[in-house]
Amino acid sequence: MTPGENGTPGFQKLGERVLHEGHVVTLAVGTFCGPAGEEFEREVIHHPGAVAVVPVLVEGGSATVLLVRQYRSSFDEQLLELPAGKLDVDGEDLPAAAGRELQEEIGQQAGRLVELMSFYNSPGFCDEVCTVYLGLDLEECAPSAQGIEEQHMTVERIAFDEALAMVADGRIRDAKTVIGLLLARERLFA
Repeated sequence: MTPGENGTPGFQKLGERVLHEGHVVTLAVGTFCGPAGEEFEREVIHHPGAVAVVPVLVEGGSATVLLVRQYRSSFDEQLLELPAGKLDVDGEDLPAAAGRELQEEIGQQAGRLVELMSFYNSPGFCDEVCTVYLGLDLEECAPSAQGIEEQHMTVERIAFDEALAMVADGRIRDAKTVIGLLLARERLFA
């Protein structure tokens, strides 16, 4: 097999045509060549990327996490999630974006941001990469909600152990929140 782009054995991207450019995502159809020379197409959603923060307050040996409950139109329900947002400010680096999202969504600034990991949300059809941070040494500041969903979200302070129980029993199902909480547990309590 001959390596294609990115060292992928036998696969090569031949081209792409854009079907729709939206406010957040672009939908395209890519044409690819497989190991035996067969051409095939796949729908691909391009996303600018995102950041999320696990904001933790540590007081007297116990930890509390600040989560947001926000309406998500794709599921038509309110989800409990980490503060997060897309990378939509030109030239803004990842830590600055994480700090901006904390301030906008929960009215907090982190004295320390620790990168936990970057992960692919849905690699079967989307190129979004989300980077999750642990936010520590929090200080209150004025929130500045952006968009209708943020204007109506609520902030919930939840004992860290309870948040982990909510992951285990399915009350928290958002991927970035599950990943962030589990990684933060390892960083804080390992």
